Amino acid sequence: MKILHRFCPWVGGLRAGVSFAALATMLLTTPASADYSWNFPKPVTPIARDTLEIHNHFMIVITVLFLAVFGIMIYSMIKHRKSVGHRPAKFTGPTGTVQWLWTLVPFAILLFIDYILMGIPAYHAVLDMEDTKNKADMVLKVTGMQWKWQYEYPDNGVKYISTLSTPREQIANKDAKGEHYLLEVDNPVVLPVGKKVRVLLTSTDVIHTWWVPQFGVKRDAIPGFLRETWLKIEEPGVYRGQCAELCGKDHGFMPVVVHAVPEADYLAWVDKKKAEQTAASAGADKTWSKDELIAAGKEVYAKNCAACHQPEGQGLPPVFPALAGSKIVNGPLLSPEGKLLKDSHPDRVMNGKDGTAMQAFKTTLSDADLAAVITFERNSFGNTKGDLIQPAQIKSLR
Repeated sequence: MKILHRFCPWVGGLRAGVSFAALATMLLTTPASADYSWNFPKPVTPIARDTLEIHNHFMIVITVLFLAVFGIMIYSMIKHRKSVGHRPAKFTGPTGTVQWLWTLVPFAILLFIDYILMGIPAYHAVLDMEDTKNKADMVLKVTGMQWKWQYEYPDNGVKYISTLSTPREQIANKDAKGEHYLLEVDNPVVLPVGKKVRVLLTSTDVIHTWWVPQFGVKRDAIPGFLRETWLKIEEPGVYRGQCAELCGKDHGFMPVVVHAVPEADYLAWVDKKKAEQTAASAGADKTWSKDELIAAGKEVYAKNCAACHQPEGQGLPPVFPALAGSKIVNGPLLSPEGKLLKDSHPDRVMNGKDGTAMQAFKTTLSDADLAAVITFERNSFGNTKGDLIQPAQIKSLR
């Protein structure tokens, strides 16, 4: 070590920062012995387990390779230094067999490492990751949008929006942060344990990425494309992730929460969701009072609109215009015949506006939610139109 210090004075700092115990731990790490607090999160799907195993395998290979190369370098610096009388060779270029061997042997070793020790395990893992259709038990469709997720279970007829549920007071540092700050939602994904789930992903606006670390799944949701992956959760529990693509202003407020439950609990949840959707559809035929619409609209606005137009409706001009005093919000509600007017308040909420961040909410909100949020906006933030629109009217405008 003294000789090494003579030629590499920075080794002392390196030794202080990296212990041999840590190196040994890295070399001996296996999925069974991994300390997940300093490593990958505990894998709960076949993809995640394969990813961790290959990572550990690769780390051993490259660490051995690093030590071998670094050891040869240190040996050469010590053995062939000028102070012990070593004289440099005077040849130039590949003048003999030894020089060719020093070139070709390392090349052959690297080919063996890349294609045999690393390539074959990675190849089989990638094939398995892309096998989305073989023996899939169910399908989950995930749609990313600024800044929330829509989940659809085509086999069961269930469809809903999942948004951040962390209170705005915590985000604004007015209250203490909760245990799952920015990683909690109002409507989590619910999936059965032990079932292979084919996951289809797309987006309505920009590229989002659906990512749950413990699943080993991280796949982009791209507008105009339907991409896919799969997962098979092996242990019940609550698993949290988030959007891993820089998708705009509230990118950090798009968490993913998955509840993995036994199949019986999953089927009970499906029945409950269907009942909720039936009740929401029935709400379109009910006559609501203005106070009921405003109260319900306040909740819909907080979940779907406040991120862009701000909690008090002041907006973030010019990208997100203010609703307070807005000409559109305070304009005509419907035509005298009860028809939808172009660029009216209901038209903008239902159909969005091309070329802007304003999305069409008619595909994600129910008739009751649309009527409620429109009525709320027309009677809040200093807007005093005093009118309302019923869910039955929204239903007829679709």
